[in-house]
Amino acid sequence: MKKKPSKYASKEPLANGLYDYTPEEDAIWGELYNRQMVFLRGKACAEYFDGATQLGLTADHVPQVGEISARLNKISDFGVKGVAAIIPPSEFYALLADRRFPVATFLRSREDMDYIEEPDIFHEVFGHCPLLCNKPYSNFLEKIGKLAQSLGKGYSWHLFRLFWFTVEFGMIRTNEGLRGYGAGIVSSPSEAKFACSGDAVYADADLRTMLRTPYRIDIVQPKYFVIDSFEQLNALLDQDIAVMIDRAKELGDLPALFDSAA
Repeated sequence: MKKKPSKYASKEPLANGLYDYTPEEDAIWGELYNRQMVFLRGKACAEYFDGATQLGLTADHVPQVGEISARLNKISDFGVKGVAAIIPPSEFYALLADRRFPVATFLRSREDMDYIEEPDIFHEVFGHCPLLCNKPYSNFLEKIGKLAQSLGKGYSWHLFRLFWFTVEFGMIRTNEGLRGYGAGIVSSPSEAKFACSGDAVYADADLRTMLRTPYRIDIVQPKYFVIDSFEQLNALLDQDIAVMIDRAKELGDLPALFDSAA
């Protein structure tokens, strides 16, 4: 089946490097920002809020990619790059290996306030960028990028599974209880609510299990993998990843906790 064409078009920078966002887009950003910041109290980890503060995120306007990149560079030697919403895996991993995170430049419309399947700048900047201020976390992303480049195409899909269950939908144990750190959790009210409800399936972040676990992109996740620290997350990649992926392929996928997509 062919991928459904997107109704959104990526913004291109002006001659001065800035992206032109309309007053309506600034208003949508502000509503999303205010709503989610209130909702995330008691649901997102402290490192997330610390990072948002360090980046100077506010409800005033859609942030500029260049400003976010400059601030990140000073904090953790990371950066971001404006891209189309969906880029080839090779480009995605090359950016991570170069300590840059790809950021889609368009913003969702008002009719898609609660859910959008493809990543927009709210998901990218509000969801992903605060944790990029954390050095062990940003080092983890760089490692994934470099591993994908060194191991080749045959391993990239399983590496993205690891990305999915950590960077997108990871949970962390804290003294206050389980908290979300994945961008898919912190940028989505429905995901954050379920992830922190206690009704989901929670499992320790075991590398082999994550590599064997299937997922769907169009549902609230039924299962979340939990780390104890971002140092532990970074250390996951100190194992022989090629051997682990080969073994995961031999063993096959674990039973899915969801119905097959229609």
